[in-house]
Amino acid sequence: MLNELELLTGESDVKVLSLLLLRANNIVLAETNRRVLTPELERIALEIAVEMFNKQGCEGEASRTEGGIAIVYRDGLPSHIKNTLSSYRLARCSGRAFEKEQTETLQDI
Repeated sequence: MLNELELLTGESDVKVLSLLLLRANNIVLAETNRRVLTPELERIALEIAVEMFNKQGCEGEASRTEGGIAIVYRDGLPSHIKNTLSSYRLARCSGRAFEKEQTETLQDI
């Protein structure tokens, strides 16, 4: 995924890209109440990492006007990402989310 993120952002610093992916993965896991990322959720984490890269330097700003051009930033995740994450969200019961353990992988088949 680092290679894809590098292509999408143009950033070549692996440390920055790794940190963005780590933060994006943590957001996805927290939003879905999961402990492990599925391949589908990895795609969403990549989108979130790109969003975070694009917002670098604008943290805490609600809007900005420069030379007659107004830029308004949205709070949190974009709605299409939130909607996708909600379909992968695990319900909590008694404060715990029950996630099915992965029993086989493609390599086992």
